[in-house]
Amino acid sequence: MLEKTRGIVIKTQDYSESHKIVTIYSNKLGKITAIARGAKKPKSRMAAVTQPFILGEFFIYINSGLSTIQQGDVVDSLRFIREDIIKTAYAAYIVELTDKLVDSNLPDNYLFDQLYQTLSWIAEHDDADAEIPMMMYELKLFAKGGFAPTVSNCVSCGRRDTPLYFSIAEGGLLCSRCNHIDSEATMLPDNVAKLLHIFMSVELERVGTISVKSANKDLLRQLIDAYYEQYGGYYLKSKRFLNQLDKLK
Repeated sequence: MLEKTRGIVIKTQDYSESHKIVTIYSNKLGKITAIARGAKKPKSRMAAVTQPFILGEFFIYINSGLSTIQQGDVVDSLRFIREDIIKTAYAAYIVELTDKLVDSNLPDNYLFDQLYQTLSWIAEHDDADAEIPMMMYELKLFAKGGFAPTVSNCVSCGRRDTPLYFSIAEGGLLCSRCNHIDSEATMLPDNVAKLLHIFMSVELERVGTISVKSANKDLLRQLIDAYYEQYGGYYLKSKRFLNQLDKLK
């Protein structure tokens, strides 16, 4: 069965001397892996559309075994990502996390759109501005993976009595009455607690310019990283590389 779908290339691997195995996150088919014959040949039309982070229009022959990409056209090359090592590192982390947390053949138009919006932001903005969109997408992806923190209210009693605390052990926010449950919970400035809720629930394209104090951005990054380490379950090579880049700043 031949299917037409729009998708983002999230993973490629060489297959023989001239072919590639390509994993695409698509709006219609979800995550799908297919062979792209001749994609390693420089003059092949398939070579351009099977580069990492490409948004393409694909005709895929769906098979019970390995599917086949019959044809592909570039919709958005997002070439500024591949021209910058920092942008490439950010994008590689986002797509690797997507690959790990999203099951195959389960389409989700909302998540597909948020992935594209995040990659577009990385491509079009300064490297320093990418951290917030990335965290917004990460939290939505955690929700898709079934382990998102509770950020709208206290996980214990449901209240929002401030100050609010973030508890990794309890899986989200604790209010001022319940923070004794976890002695290691981190007290959050009010605006940081609000940001967590916004990051989880609001689409990136609705946010516009995002201005967050450096200290609050660092706090959010630490909390999200620690939370993923506790519940995510997958080692990410791209995250290790990002951490190494951060140390060089």
